[in-house]
Amino acid sequence: MAWVGNLIRFSAIKSASSPSITAKPLILTTSPNFLFSSLSHFTTDASLHNHNRSSASPTQYGGLGPTKPKEKPRVVVLGSGWAGCRLMKGIDTKLYDVVCVSPRNHMVFTPLLASTCVGTLEFRSVAEPIARIQPAISKEPGSFYFLANCTGLDTHNHLVHCQTVTDGYTMDPRKFDISYDKLVIALGAEASTFGIQGVKEHAIFLREVHHAQEIRRKLLLNLMLSDVPGISEEEKRRLLHCVVVGGGPTGVEFSGELSDFIMRDVRQRYAHVKDYIHVTLIEANEILSSFDDRLRRYATKQLTKSGVRLVRGIVKDVEPQKLILNDGSEVPYGLLVWSTGVGPSPLVKSLDLPKSPGGRIGIDEWLRVPSVQDVFAIGDCSGFLESTGKTVLPALAQVAERQGKYLSILLNKIGRAGGGHAYGAKDVELGDPFVYRHLGSMATIGSFKALVDLRQSKEAKGISLAGFISWFVWRSAYLTRVISWRNRFYVAINWATTFVFGRDISRI
Repeated sequence: MAWVGNLIRFSAIKSASSPSITAKPLILTTSPNFLFSSLSHFTTDASLHNHNRSSASPTQYGGLGPTKPKEKPRVVVLGSGWAGCRLMKGIDTKLYDVVCVSPRNHMVFTPLLASTCVGTLEFRSVAEPIARIQPAISKEPGSFYFLANCTGLDTHNHLVHCQTVTDGYTMDPRKFDISYDKLVIALGAEASTFGIQGVKEHAIFLREVHHAQEIRRKLLLNLMLSDVPGISEEEKRRLLHCVVVGGGPTGVEFSGELSDFIMRDVRQRYAHVKDYIHVTLIEANEILSSFDDRLRRYATKQLTKSGVRLVRGIVKDVEPQKLILNDGSEVPYGLLVWSTGVGPSPLVKSLDLPKSPGGRIGIDEWLRVPSVQDVFAIGDCSGFLESTGKTVLPALAQVAERQGKYLSILLNKIGRAGGGHAYGAKDVELGDPFVYRHLGSMATIGSFKALVDLRQSKEAKGISLAGFISWFVWRSAYLTRVISWRNRFYVAINWATTFVFGRDISRI
């Protein structure tokens, strides 16, 4: 147990080295929760008192108290999506300590997530650790990452209420508070089910790496089960029927990747069931509604040619092995992927903050929440208030990324002007407000073909391409947008390996 003693001594030394943190002796018990006690070096004088007072409760824990005037101000970032990670990448850690609170310790490069479902890319190729995006989180004594969810805000006292994410392993969830000087809410959004019964229980969303892992496992499992002797023809067709609900870029890209996987890999390695597997894409209106008519028609033609069946309809109910459309028809499925857009999360809805149209957190032109001090909101969880005269921006990665970049520059400006601490930015000139200019849209549709639309809007003039050249542009653009050289290398190697040897279809 020498390593335990070293851990204790290291925690105590690190605690004593930070002027804003009070060291607290650690007590080992036979409980599996004892390692969490090492986090006590985050506890300040005030929170230590609160912790001792409530020590009878096993779910309570202190936290990070307010910063002192001579210390660096603290920026607390809620979320690790496009907006939050771009903000953390650009923040000047000489001016601020950075604390990130998120249930995942990485950012997902969502444009390439669909490729991981069928083995075109490996999962680590699209996951970028937060500590690589902002190294100060793992190196600076006042900067941290906490595997936790935000459970509420106390904007009057500049506090974030948090609870650890344990998924039932090793320890019970713990509650703690974090004081902030500047708070950035970048909580993203959640998949919309439109209140349809059975979606959450039976469908798989495609927003996180674990979603892609679940899709891949279920797809390969169904392939192998369908080849077992004694399976009826009807059951075999159901098991190998992949249904995608939602004809936006994510749904179309996944359908294209899946049809590629079927045509180039399944038909070669699962010869006994190759004629049973097929893909159905269900959309209430037109697929890829943000693209122009010419590109939509091209996408429809290519998807149909590659074996994807397009169905226009509205899902009324989802049952364990079939879904029911509004016209009463039934669609049996073995794999159901739900990709119908996003909406505000329950936490965002519950926060006592002004709301924009659609239920997002309301912000002004500088991405501030105007009713409270030192609170900003960016990404899919935020939207311009009606009083600004601006429309709510679409829930796109490029919107979130550019808001994160803008806000990092703004916070750095505030910090250099001496306004980094709580209530310190009242007299700081903020400069130009945030302005969003759409850079265009891209989507792959499989079979080495893609759509590229570089116009500001469907009505504007500009470049719009479809076909192999667009596919090359799509891959080149996203390869350069992958955050780290490490992951760019992974993506390039994965693409090359898949092209030469095919996709890995082993079930692990």
